[in-house]
Amino acid sequence: MLQSLNVNGRSYNGNGHGKNGYKNGNGHHTHTPVIDKTPQKLAIETAVRTILDNVGEDPERDGLIGTPDRIARMYDEVLGGYNVDPVKLVNGALFDVTYNEMVLVRDIEYFSMCEHHMLPFYGRVHVAYLPTNKVIGLSKIPRLVEMFARRLQVQERMTGQIAEMLDEILAPRGVAVAVEGQHMCSMMRGVKKEHPVMFTTSFLGEFNDDRELRKEFLSLVK
Repeated sequence: MLQSLNVNGRSYNGNGHGKNGYKNGNGHHTHTPVIDKTPQKLAIETAVRTILDNVGEDPERDGLIGTPDRIARMYDEVLGGYNVDPVKLVNGALFDVTYNEMVLVRDIEYFSMCEHHMLPFYGRVHVAYLPTNKVIGLSKIPRLVEMFARRLQVQERMTGQIAEMLDEILAPRGVAVAVEGQHMCSMMRGVKKEHPVMFTTSFLGEFNDDRELRKEFLSLVK
């Protein structure tokens, strides 16, 4: 049903695209075979070693010798949203249902990485839509959230991307997305405030046109 998508300049068409720092009982380091590493992972490892060198650390000391490998594997996981194919993600989970009221999925946990400082931000996403003649499988909305969260992001953009993707997939009468986020870049550095919460919204269709509908959505996600 869903052949291809183009969202925010990225085209989707169904094609997805060592050392570990711990000693065993004999005091020897174990190694991940280099054959398993992609050029991208090796490049990340080299960059991490350069950072360690330039902050005054010794990349070859016992506690750090496996850190470049671990960070390369970590980025593969926490930034894995670039390689997710939304066509396969939805996997045809669109169902003909006669239902005219709001569908709301709230309190979807997410973890993302700020593109300005590459520090985490995290929180909850609330998503609602007004069906036309189709609904989407419940598990797919959190998966769509995760797809966009697992990238270098800013919260404002992520909020809009989630709304636009759901609008493109379902063609509903309206979409509402609200995102709460706590940002380590303002908690660990800069102003160093412990508990600031950022709140962003995106409203499409009837949610954008109808103030009372927006108020109902916001009251439900408070």
